Amino acid sequence: MVSDPSGQHKLGCGTVCLKDGPRKVVGMRGIVLAGTTSGVGKTTLTTGVIGALRARGLTVAPFKVGPDYIDPTYHAKAAGRPCHNLDSWMLSHDALRDVFRRATVSSDFAVVEGVMGLFDGRSSSDEIGSTAEVAKLLGLPVVLVVDAAKVGRSVAALVLGYQQFDPDLRMAGVILNNVGSANHAAICREAILAATGLPVFGALTRDEALRAPERHLGLVPTVEGRLAESYFEAAANKVAEQVDVAALLEAGATPSMSSWTPPGGLWPASAPTARVPIAVARDEAFSFVYAENLALLEAWGAEVIPFSPLHDTRVPDGARGVLIGGGFPELYAEALASNRPMLESVREVAGRGVPVYAECGGLMYLGESLTDGEGRAHALAGVVPVRSSMSRARLTLGYRTATARADGPHVARGQTVRGHEFHWSTLEAAPSVDKAAYDLAEEGTIEGYVRGNVWASYVHLHFASDVGLAPRLVTTCAAER
Repeated sequence: MVSDPSGQHKLGCGTVCLKDGPRKVVGMRGIVLAGTTSGVGKTTLTTGVIGALRARGLTVAPFKVGPDYIDPTYHAKAAGRPCHNLDSWMLSHDALRDVFRRATVSSDFAVVEGVMGLFDGRSSSDEIGSTAEVAKLLGLPVVLVVDAAKVGRSVAALVLGYQQFDPDLRMAGVILNNVGSANHAAICREAILAATGLPVFGALTRDEALRAPERHLGLVPTVEGRLAESYFEAAANKVAEQVDVAALLEAGATPSMSSWTPPGGLWPASAPTARVPIAVARDEAFSFVYAENLALLEAWGAEVIPFSPLHDTRVPDGARGVLIGGGFPELYAEALASNRPMLESVREVAGRGVPVYAECGGLMYLGESLTDGEGRAHALAGVVPVRSSMSRARLTLGYRTATARADGPHVARGQTVRGHEFHWSTLEAAPSVDKAAYDLAEEGTIEGYVRGNVWASYVHLHFASDVGLAPRLVTTCAAER
């Protein structure tokens, strides 16, 4: 580290070696904040760490392990820049490293929030998809976040187990959450140091003011505006006061990625000169879209035009493709159904052959109706023969290996892609075999709907998972007249 004239510590600006052959990130440092389990306060702590680092004048690159859409909205708001997902099951290892490399150029420090517990991934038999795997792929040290609310000296046994479970994982230290007093923190700190030799970088006291609002899919996305700026300021101040931020910075390491080669064909060799207008739904009801998906579409020639199915009255003029991702249409069903001009515009656009690609919430919106949790049915676009319902809600969650049953705007018939599902809604009827979008290997079922130029499915895709997804979607839209 070096000091700037203000006396604040600054890390060297991130740079990237772009010579032919294996690539290496140099000059930028980072850490992984991992939890012992879900619910230990990782997201709030990560948000506070990002804010505290920015207050020191650092440019922070935020990341989230796994497929989650919601937690990244917190980190993006705190960092003032997009948060990127690092999912080591959906993405190849080289693609994951490429996402990390591109997002850390010109950054001082990377903060990666883990998913679930440190070693939790796709299965119980290996580390695929886990925070531990991602930390090792990037060569970053792990800071373990522990909820100490109901434990004293026993916390040392817990930390020792995590430290010794995987000898190849570099554990840098611990941050305690929900401690009851200074004495409680001291007991935990001394026990952990004696048993493991690991430093405790901080101990956050219980603070209900920092409890973010939650509902059926986790935290409430920041796009809905329910979190005031004071939440982010309070989180940053809390970390600055109760965590040794300077020690945390020193514990960070330069990513070690010397033995990888960027995946060929994921990004175009040169930017296309022609732009293809693609309308992308972005509002309170539809906010689930990966940063890489939009970046890849733009890199391959798309002009991404945001629009709101809630507030606008029509699909943007001139759009040659429409993308409607996931979100919470069930919470805005009445307003979506009341916006008849937009529903008519979506039907008109789909009816004249414009490619329409929809995921999860987008599938529900394109359907005939959506029944909310109170049993009220709301008529929607009616583009595909779907009737979704929250009245018999059950959680559908998991990774999906999906093979396309037909040619679509983003895939060819027979192409297999990796994605995930995460929803509480159900469909009142199963898809017909001749109209289904995918065969799902894990479930042994068919899923989604295809109607000509319209592709609607519960499966979310990360476009960096397959080099063909983004260019095919742009090319399909460009061919629409």
